[in-house]
Amino acid sequence: MTLARKAFAEFVGTAGLLCAVIGSGIMAQRLSGGNTAIALLANTLATVWALFVLIEVFGPISGAHFNPVVTIVLALRGAPVNRQLMREAPLLIAAQLAGAVAGAWLAHAMFDMNLLQTSTKLRDGTGQWLAEAVATAGLILVILRAPAGKGSALVACYIGAAYWFTASTSFANPAAVLGRMLSDSFAGIAPASAPGFVAAQFVGGAAGMALARILQQPNSGTLR
Repeated sequence: MTLARKAFAEFVGTAGLLCAVIGSGIMAQRLSGGNTAIALLANTLATVWALFVLIEVFGPISGAHFNPVVTIVLALRGAPVNRQLMREAPLLIAAQLAGAVAGAWLAHAMFDMNLLQTSTKLRDGTGQWLAEAVATAGLILVILRAPAGKGSALVACYIGAAYWFTASTSFANPAAVLGRMLSDSFAGIAPASAPGFVAAQFVGGAAGMALARILQQPNSGTLR
């Protein structure tokens, strides 16, 4: 599989994920009549279903990371490190970030909203940052410990659960932070809140990798 095809798969997959997250948030907010719980439930279900499908579709091509933390962890987790993935990581991460932006814009276009937006939704505080660290640690642990062939379902289920048991609604992904930062919608996050979320996600990624090592050797790291 060429690096260009992997990067394109990461771009399209991340765009699809952010389009699903933001688009379902917009639709949920419009239809929920102000009931935040119903809106969050609808947003959660759409995200879970989309994530499962996207991992199944793009997993055989790029590994379906859609997340810079996942890419970095999978490159560093072995002994020795995965040198090929280390070389590929900058381009894959760039594709993920670009895909997140494209996904946000696509969601806006479908709902006749301005493409260029910045969220005003503040998400700050130690509870939010701890929640992001927990959410990301759990995600990495699931990815590294998932039995072969079950990764897509387990990751999707975990993210769906973490939407509800974490105070931050489980972004667990710096690319998702970027895309949601550019959407002043139900799923958005204000730029001022983004650095704390991203820092917590990388701390959580390191914690998840450490937990996986304590619990013996991780699997191959693929999501299928």
